[in-house]
Amino acid sequence: MKTKAIRLYGKNDLRLEEFDLPALKEDEILARVVSDSICMSSYKAAQQGADHKRVPNDVATDPVMIGHEFCGEIVEVGKKWQDRFRGGMKFSIQPALNYKGSLDAPGYSYRYIGGNATYIIIPNEVMEMNCLLEYTGEAFFLGSLAEPMSCVIGAFHASYHTRNGVYAHEMGIKEGGDMAILAGVGPMGLAAINYIIHCPRRPGLVVVTDIDDTRLKRAASLYTVEEAARNRVKLIYLNTKDTPDAEAYMKNLTGGKGFDDVLVFAPVKQVVEQADRLLGQDGCLNFFAGPSDTAFKAELNFYNVHYAFTHIVGTSGGNTGDMIEALDMMSAGTLNPSAMITHIGGLNAVIDTTQNLPHIPGGKKLIYTHINLPLTALDELEKKGKTDPLAAQLAVLVKTNNGVWSAEAERYLLENAPRI
Repeated sequence: MKTKAIRLYGKNDLRLEEFDLPALKEDEILARVVSDSICMSSYKAAQQGADHKRVPNDVATDPVMIGHEFCGEIVEVGKKWQDRFRGGMKFSIQPALNYKGSLDAPGYSYRYIGGNATYIIIPNEVMEMNCLLEYTGEAFFLGSLAEPMSCVIGAFHASYHTRNGVYAHEMGIKEGGDMAILAGVGPMGLAAINYIIHCPRRPGLVVVTDIDDTRLKRAASLYTVEEAARNRVKLIYLNTKDTPDAEAYMKNLTGGKGFDDVLVFAPVKQVVEQADRLLGQDGCLNFFAGPSDTAFKAELNFYNVHYAFTHIVGTSGGNTGDMIEALDMMSAGTLNPSAMITHIGGLNAVIDTTQNLPHIPGGKKLIYTHINLPLTALDELEKKGKTDPLAAQLAVLVKTNNGVWSAEAERYLLENAPRI
C-alpha cells in the first residue's frame, strides 16, 4: 500500500513524500486518514526536531509522520485484533499512549502513523493501551477535534473543591455553582462554553468575558443564552473593558460571595490576577492557557489561600476517558465544537501551515489529507468563490450554518475537491 505523508527529518525539515508502507503484521491495523487538525505541538516538534522530547534521535535517517489530531476509517485488521475492530469502522486516536512509560506518540515518534498522511499503519501498542477509539458520528472533522476537545474536558474534571475538616479533594467543578471563563471567546474558550452548558455536571451561572465586542457577539450567536437556559445554566457574556468596575459587577452576579470556579483562557498576567480576585470561599482558579514564556508569573493572594481555601490547578491535555467522553457526546449530537475551525486545507498545505502556525490568525486549521487545497479561511470562501466554483458552494454551505464548518460542507469538499 502506497501512502502520501508529511514526514519530519529534523529542525524545520518537513517533506511531503509518497512511499510504500510495509506489509501489515498480525498485531497491526491498516487505516485511511481523512482529516487532521493541526496543533501547536506539531509546530513545536517541527521547530525542535530531534531536540523535542517525543521525536526520536535518529529522525534524520528514519523520518516520522506528523499530526496527532486525526480521524479516519479502518481498512484492514491484523489477526490479533479482529475480534475488536473491523474494516470500515471510523476511529480517532488518543496520542498520549504512555506505553511502558515511554513518551512515544503517534504524530511525533513513529514512521508509519501520523495524522498528515493518506494511509497509516497503527502499531500494536495503540490497541494495547486502548487508545484506538471508535467514533460513530457522521463528520470526520469532529473526530479530529476529539483530542483538543478532550483537553477542555480534562480541565473541568481537574478542577476540585474541598470540605472543611476533610482531607480529600472533591474532583470537578462546583455543580450548580458560579463559574467565570475569562478571555473565553477564542477557539478553546468556545469549546469550553459548548461543553459546560451541555455536559452532565453543570454550574448554575457562567460569565464569559473578553474585551472584544465582535468576538463576544460571535460567541453569543453560536452558544446562546437561550440554549444555555434550556440546560438550566444562566449564561452571561461580558465585555470587561466597557463595563465600569467589571470585577465588582461580576461579584454582584454571585451575590457578592465570589466565584466557585474561574477558568483563565489567556496567559496574561492581569487576567490571572483578576481571576484570583474573583474567587470566593474554596474557589478554584483553573489556568488553562499554556504560556510560551517559561518564566511567566502572576501574583496570588496567599491570605485567601490560607483563610478562604482558594487554590489553583492547571492541566496540559486530557486523558483517554476525556477523549471517549468527547467522542460519545459528539456522536450523540450533544457536543458540536465546529466553531473551533477557522481554516481548511489539503495535505499540500500542511508544511507551510505547520511552520507558520503561530502567525496565522484564527482557530483550528483543518486538513483533509486526500485532497489538494491551499489553506483557506472560512471567511474568505465567498471572495474566492468569485473565481472558484468549489469555494463558492462551500461559502454557501458555511453561510447557511452561521459561518461554521459542517458535515454537509465536509461531504461536498470530499466529493468535489481535487485529489492530492
